[in-house]
Amino acid sequence: MARPIVLSNGELHVGLNNYGLVHDMYYPYVGLENHASGSSIRHRVGVWIDGDISWLDDDGEWTFKFRYPYQALIGHTIAKNERLGVLLEFDDFVDSEMSAFVRNIHVVNLRHERRQIRLFTHQAFVIGDSRSTTDTAQYLPDSEAILHYRGRRAMIVSGRYNDQPFDQHSIGLFGIEGREGTYRDADDGELAGNYVEHGRVDSTLRFVVEVEPLSSQRVHYWVAFGMSMREALYIDKKIRHDGVDMRLHKTASHWKKWLKPAAKIADKLPKSHRESFMHSMMIIRSHIDNRGAVIASTDSSMLHYSRDDYAYCWPRDGALVLWPLIRMGYTNEPKRFFEFCRRGLHPAGYLMHKYRADGGLGASWHSYVHGHQTAPPIQQDETAIVLFVFAQFYETRHDSELLQEYYESMVKPMATFLAEHIDQATKLPKPSYDLWEEVFLTTTYTTAVTYAALQAAADMAEDAHDSGSAVKWRLAAEDMQQAAHKHLFNSERQSFYKGVIMREDGLHHNDTIDASSIYGAFMFGLFAADSSELKAAIATFADRFYNDEGELGYPRYEGDAYHRADADGAANWWPLVTMWFAQISLEQGDEVRAMEILDWVQGVSTSTGMISEQLDPRDSTRISPTPLTWSQAEYVSTLLDTITDHKK
Repeated sequence: MARPIVLSNGELHVGLNNYGLVHDMYYPYVGLENHASGSSIRHRVGVWIDGDISWLDDDGEWTFKFRYPYQALIGHTIAKNERLGVLLEFDDFVDSEMSAFVRNIHVVNLRHERRQIRLFTHQAFVIGDSRSTTDTAQYLPDSEAILHYRGRRAMIVSGRYNDQPFDQHSIGLFGIEGREGTYRDADDGELAGNYVEHGRVDSTLRFVVEVEPLSSQRVHYWVAFGMSMREALYIDKKIRHDGVDMRLHKTASHWKKWLKPAAKIADKLPKSHRESFMHSMMIIRSHIDNRGAVIASTDSSMLHYSRDDYAYCWPRDGALVLWPLIRMGYTNEPKRFFEFCRRGLHPAGYLMHKYRADGGLGASWHSYVHGHQTAPPIQQDETAIVLFVFAQFYETRHDSELLQEYYESMVKPMATFLAEHIDQATKLPKPSYDLWEEVFLTTTYTTAVTYAALQAAADMAEDAHDSGSAVKWRLAAEDMQQAAHKHLFNSERQSFYKGVIMREDGLHHNDTIDASSIYGAFMFGLFAADSSELKAAIATFADRFYNDEGELGYPRYEGDAYHRADADGAANWWPLVTMWFAQISLEQGDEVRAMEILDWVQGVSTSTGMISEQLDPRDSTRISPTPLTWSQAEYVSTLLDTITDHKK
């Protein structure tokens, strides 16, 4: 299920699902820990009118519209129930200065008579992303709030209507002993008022709202987070003192300030893409933790059909996500990311597969053992792209202090590793896992990024007065480029090999046509843009994946089975891969084709601009995480490429 609304302040991150309900709630890191993960842990919202109750996730009962209307990361959701004659309008935000999730709920009576509408809000946490049953919830009479806590995590839940607190509450159990949850206590419009429970606990609040005919009232609801009860209570008190309207205004001002560089760019873009460009910028920022991690996706719905989700920082994704921000002049997010990478750098000079938001190693399926040889369980392109993008960051700033700070501690170890991790027989990088994390070999893509990273590192070495390293790295890059021309073009298929690997009986080629091989060779200068090899490879790819129905989507490579909806059908489309070819089209001067692709991507996005990882080629259904931060970044990058003075 897509997340049509995501909200964040770089510490607390909330994802709302297609029912407008909390489905992901990460704290104290973006991407770690998810206190609301799981289909049974929706934070339900319901209304009781004239003896009848309806919850927002009751199938077929409600219709929904989602927007980001304020040029700020403030979600606007309209939920309408024609049968009951009621409309709920939400302005949702995560406070920009404090870890609090706030809902400004506009309760609208669509009927011509005065009505009493009872609004119920339900909370079901798995604190610390733990499935153990040791959480506690208790009513705090002095604070007129509900406290949920476990260890060093505390949540204060409260709200106001006409400057009065909720009038009833209930605390109980869910998911064990046959208990569905305290939201069932609201079926008769009344709550039992239990004061404390421990185990797998949840809670429900009630607000009784008197609404005139064709009129409305406001209910304010919030969850304040802290590393202790005291901290959470302080934030709760601050919200009460300032008022929700003031907190919303401060948050809107924060986002407008952060978006200023993007807004200047947006004015130069095609009008039809300006709003979605700004949405993508906010979505990207929402996935960046304040301590540097760039999370691939906070959409936890993958857990329903996979062993894990995407709430990790892949160094590659992070670098590619920050690249367009660097081009626009953003500095804080790139600095924190490079510091994050430096902290996680292996002593041998490479980055591991992926990391948790706190810097710990992420789960991995990569092995140290590959048949008769051993090698680090890495994707070498991740180290290379971080080094390359750091060089772009340095070039845009011309900051000698930045280079001095990172040269010995990150640039030199990375470049030394890349220059030495070379197969002496081929002069290509030694095998590692490919960009798509599936195959152990030396890919064309990895070779291209490594080549560009070594050239960039050599330039930085000269600025750092390290001429010996500059010569060493530049020679390694030149040898690599020559070897690529010798080994990586498949003259029979008129495309690049996916990759090669040296075995005891010689060099083995993987001739799968892979979009990353073409994009890597083009974008990172491994082959000249006007070379016969590159022109042939682009034409071969277009011919191989031509769609006679006029659809523009491209897959990653031939035979891609990852999350393929139809086992016997075509591979899924990847918006980010498709946008690579829009970027290539722009560089070749074909702006019409590029805009066709951009329009297509916009058309398969959600109303709030969320772009998925994959699409079902049969009906463009979104598959896998939505949003995928990398997809949002490629959309931003492609739009930047449409502006002449911002081309790479």
